[in-house]
Amino acid sequence: MIQRQRYLDKLIHKKENGMVKVITGIRRCGKSYLLFEIYRQYLNSIGVDDEHIIMLALDDDENIRYRNPIELGQYVRSLLIDKDKMYYVFLDEIQKVAAIPNPYLPGSDEKIGFVDVLLGLMKIKNVDLYVTGSNSKMLSSDILTEFRGRGDEIRVNPLSYKEFYEACGDDKRHAWRDYFTYGGMPMVLMQKTPEDKSKYLHDLFDKIYLDDIMARHKIGYDKSVLDDLLDIVASAVGSLTNPIKIANTFATVKGISVTDDTVGKYLDFFIDAFMLYKAKRYDVKGRKHIGSPLKYYYSDVGMRNARLNFRQQEENHIMENILFNELRVREFDVDVGVVELNTRSPEGKSKRVQYEVDFVANKGSRRYYIQSAFAIPDEEKREQETRSLVKIQDSFKKIVVVREDIEPWHDDNEILYIGIEQFLLNETAMDL
Repeated sequence: MIQRQRYLDKLIHKKENGMVKVITGIRRCGKSYLLFEIYRQYLNSIGVDDEHIIMLALDDDENIRYRNPIELGQYVRSLLIDKDKMYYVFLDEIQKVAAIPNPYLPGSDEKIGFVDVLLGLMKIKNVDLYVTGSNSKMLSSDILTEFRGRGDEIRVNPLSYKEFYEACGDDKRHAWRDYFTYGGMPMVLMQKTPEDKSKYLHDLFDKIYLDDIMARHKIGYDKSVLDDLLDIVASAVGSLTNPIKIANTFATVKGISVTDDTVGKYLDFFIDAFMLYKAKRYDVKGRKHIGSPLKYYYSDVGMRNARLNFRQQEENHIMENILFNELRVREFDVDVGVVELNTRSPEGKSKRVQYEVDFVANKGSRRYYIQSAFAIPDEEKREQETRSLVKIQDSFKKIVVVREDIEPWHDDNEILYIGIEQFLLNETAMDL
């Protein structure tokens, strides 16, 4: 069993808090396992018996009748036998529950769906309610808004490098190589050969992710457009882009006419399904977000690599994607930093120059400026990588992360240099 301790601790902390616990994340990242196995075992360990844990996987065909919200509500209530005992209700993939016309109001346009069921169950004093889902927009708009502060989201991610490393047991020699190649989807660890790992990742796209998106959003385009869009974004990880540039790539490379509005809409679908993340640009000196262009990252680098059939294995770009994901796991808000300065050309003309900071990571009053710098073989490269950090005059921590396993050190500007694996395996290393 892979102990997802970060998420287990959150569930324990939120237990019986009067809210519906909404566990979100990309399909197959381990939400169901966290709830049905890890959290259930915890409840058993503190004396809760299985008769008081109601578990229903709504993406399972044997439970298809409970995708009807009326059937679902009636079924759960039928199991609440003991009024003096708390019942822990786990509803997996709640978005599978359909919205149907209210059968008691013939001729009315009113529909009922899973939100109505959950609102009803929440009013039962001896019910502690947990749901999982794989679409952020639907869940955030339908649950967290409808419940007006009574919905509590827990975001589950694919395995972090630390979780992956610990799951390797005694055989950690190739942990980094395997992680940056095949990523952290939990079931990848169960596959025995590279061919099996590759097939599993490809099947996630072909049999689950794209079909889910096309069905939910009733997309009329050929599925190949979604495939091509994912490939283009995979190739551009770590590069500034926008829907207009991507639409132009469709026209020039693919010979397909797709509008930038359509590209932007499809990208939002991928973000809503937790397949992609979007990082906005942030003007460090002006303290404001800048519009397009921006960066997209895959929520799992194995998925990114599978899109490209494990070609384009530039470890520097993959390392940047892994760093971004790790900061998200640590619950930082992450932007791409821009430092704008007025300089003069050799001819004496004034001009504005932009220097990029890979990540500006914020959490509450804490802020870190982080550069992903794969290798720094000489002083010239070091100055190039730290130029933007040196130009920032505030007192927040500045970090350069390199691929090499080095002893952490600080330069004369108090910039911390640290190896990627130490950064990923030790959260306190950010504050060395």
